[in-house]
Amino acid sequence: MVCHTKPEWAQLKAHFHSMEGGLDLQAAFRHVHAPAHDKAGLLAHLSQQAPHVFADLSKNWMLPQTEVLLSALAQACEVHALRDAMLAGQTINNTESRAVMHWLLRTPRDGGLLRTHPVVQQWTPQMQQALQSVHDTLDAMLTLAEQVRANPQITDVVNIGIGGSHLGPEVVVQALEDWVDGDKHFHFVSNVDGHELGHVLRKVRPENTLFLIASKSFTTAETMLNARSAREWFLAHGGSPHPQDACSIDQHFVALTTNTEAAAEFGISRTLGFWDWVGGRFSLWSAIGLPIAIAIGAEQFRQMLQGAHAMDAHFFSAPDAQNLPMRLGLLDVWNRNFCGFGNRCIAPYSHGLRRLTAYLQQLEMESNGKGVTRDGHKLPVATAPIVWGEPGTNGQHAFFQMLHQGPDVIPVEFIALRDGGKYLGAHHQSLVINAIAQAQALMEGRSGDGAERDCPGNRPSTFLLLQALDPASLGALIALYEHRIFVSGAVWGINSFDQWGVELGKKLAQQLRARQQSQDWTGVDPSTVALMQRLAESPVNGN
Repeated sequence: MVCHTKPEWAQLKAHFHSMEGGLDLQAAFRHVHAPAHDKAGLLAHLSQQAPHVFADLSKNWMLPQTEVLLSALAQACEVHALRDAMLAGQTINNTESRAVMHWLLRTPRDGGLLRTHPVVQQWTPQMQQALQSVHDTLDAMLTLAEQVRANPQITDVVNIGIGGSHLGPEVVVQALEDWVDGDKHFHFVSNVDGHELGHVLRKVRPENTLFLIASKSFTTAETMLNARSAREWFLAHGGSPHPQDACSIDQHFVALTTNTEAAAEFGISRTLGFWDWVGGRFSLWSAIGLPIAIAIGAEQFRQMLQGAHAMDAHFFSAPDAQNLPMRLGLLDVWNRNFCGFGNRCIAPYSHGLRRLTAYLQQLEMESNGKGVTRDGHKLPVATAPIVWGEPGTNGQHAFFQMLHQGPDVIPVEFIALRDGGKYLGAHHQSLVINAIAQAQALMEGRSGDGAERDCPGNRPSTFLLLQALDPASLGALIALYEHRIFVSGAVWGINSFDQWGVELGKKLAQQLRARQQSQDWTGVDPSTVALMQRLAESPVNGN
């Protein structure tokens, strides 16, 4: 049975209709005489402290009873069984016949906080071997990172990847810039638009640059196009293909890949691998995280892993009512399928998290933007919402106008820090107060000042508060989002760990490049042919 056919789904629909189309948040907070609706009751039930992250869910269109019903739906959809199967290393990515074990990348050698978990207690020798392999690779990666950090000749690190092998490292390096080695500069290249790589190459010198080529297969079209161009530039500007030379490809290129043979053909002997049970968008904890480790150092990288592991243990062990990833994942189902919200706005009130939304867009929409169940059946209910947003006060002076007065109700997710770091503390206080005020304004609205000034209010939001933007807290935050996405995907019955929709466009691009050479357009639609022919024409007078 798919999710919408279960009795628990019907109960949630009836529950929503009993709210008459949505909870009146203002009334819920003002009716202090009603225990289920009073301020203390809502806050006590709908807020919690999880590892490194405090969450206030009280400004959403739900009551404690809503969560009870959602938990029953999760049980009916076997979310907990699937979670245990993931922890056991079973093949839950059924379309690619793979386990899903990115969480193992941050598990201590002895199992850490999970060592007493009943599932972990039953681990097979293969799982124990996988954990050992994780730590062998981690040790090798961190050793290499420290060597690069200690090398004054390397002033620039250029990471060439795409998708998860780009966004994950980029968002973390930016977020943890207070920990970054000030003597080194980090550049992230993913776009095949030559301007991106070109602008980076203008700033660096071959003898002072380390190129990291991040591609599991070492065949990713976009990554390899940029990698070949970087190699050509390197050789044209004094670099050498001969390993014995000081400024050689061998010394200035590292491959983050499982295809060591292809890397060797490219001229790279230094490689770090990872496993087929690590999806790209979940890979920043693996060898893909080498630029992070170079940037912040081995000790801080391990702190990031520890923070993520703390959230892992919380997710795999805590009961639903106190399990923040579970609660947020079920809230996402509630908002999408019962409240009818097709968007979620991410508003990180932190300069360090300025790329977080882009990362979350891939993480969520590539994972759950699907309409077919794990069993291959069409799913007639909506899945992943559109995720979008911008940092902090910038958004207030742009799209927040629409959030407050537009016709669409769009839940907002605020992310803020209690401790703003070492710069201009007074600024940070003002920043967080702005975030709190925006959540309040969305809920309360305004009336009586004229139609053009009135705001309807009753607009839901979630508030996530970190103590600080440090490695452990950031690790916990990212792990929180990973598990949350797993929960909603499991309720919908989809495989959150494949991305066949991405493959189609890549395949067609390869075909178009081949047709461009042969000029055989048989069977291609007229619009595509016309665009390809126009592309081939020499531009005349800008036309």
